[in-house]
Amino acid sequence: MSLLDNLRNLFKAPPAPVRPYRGLREGSVQCIGPHGLHRMAYTEWGDRDNPRVVICAHGLTRNGRDFDDLAIALSDEYRVICPDVVGRGRSDWLGVKSDYGFPLYVADMITLIARLNVEKVHWVGTSMGGIIGMLIAAQPHSPISRLVLNDVGPVITAVSLRRIGPYVGTAPVFPSMEAAEAYVREVSAPFGPLTDAQWRHLTQYTVRPVADGFAMVYDPGIGEAFRQIPIVMDIDMWDTYERVRCPTLALRGAESDLLEHETLEAMAVRGPKARIVEFEGIGHAPMLMDPAQISVVREFLLQA
Repeated sequence: MSLLDNLRNLFKAPPAPVRPYRGLREGSVQCIGPHGLHRMAYTEWGDRDNPRVVICAHGLTRNGRDFDDLAIALSDEYRVICPDVVGRGRSDWLGVKSDYGFPLYVADMITLIARLNVEKVHWVGTSMGGIIGMLIAAQPHSPISRLVLNDVGPVITAVSLRRIGPYVGTAPVFPSMEAAEAYVREVSAPFGPLTDAQWRHLTQYTVRPVADGFAMVYDPGIGEAFRQIPIVMDIDMWDTYERVRCPTLALRGAESDLLEHETLEAMAVRGPKARIVEFEGIGHAPMLMDPAQISVVREFLLQA
């Protein structure tokens, strides 16, 4: 090696340190149901080797991209996994629509946790995602060590189910993204005062391009399964909630018609005796995009 080469090497900048990639990654896991195999997609944030894992599970017609802001805020401390429950987002649609339901959703999440190769997870669940988390957390030897129930609890009101039922699976094909956003803003008005950028984000991942415009990214068949259940009274899940043993945070939009204030207060003294927080000016459900909402969740999770 020449003297010139030695001098070049001497003054060469040191190699950049290797840092874990913390941006969004996409993955999937194969699951099995009553009528065969299906693929459940998920997004992942944070260091893939971090043993501290948070799973964020969405509501009935939503998908894992609802949690982008929360996932970014948590990704320095956690590996954050945001699944698209089967029939939503990038996940497969089921051929037999009656298979859509909590037994399958719970089984899929256990498969996902096995794929992640961790013994314990924290769980953040909005609405349907909270019910899935509660059902898992109530099991003996549950892998959930810390549970956040976002605007859902052990009593699901009949009035909220009657409100939700008519629009599940009945959305039209939209001629433009603007028309799609107008629809999302209308049916999701209870989410509260989101910014224009947040509404655009939710819309972007709520619809997909089709031949004549944009359609929702969930299987309309979910609505068929949903409407097969007669809605004659509130759904009582107190027995399940009272079997939960892990620390629990219960969030409520102060104007929610799905989780009543009286139920929230009872959650603080029964079962896991949840810490309870209400957000003013919001119905069903807080989207965990607001910094104040994110802060409440982050603080609770990091207490572990």
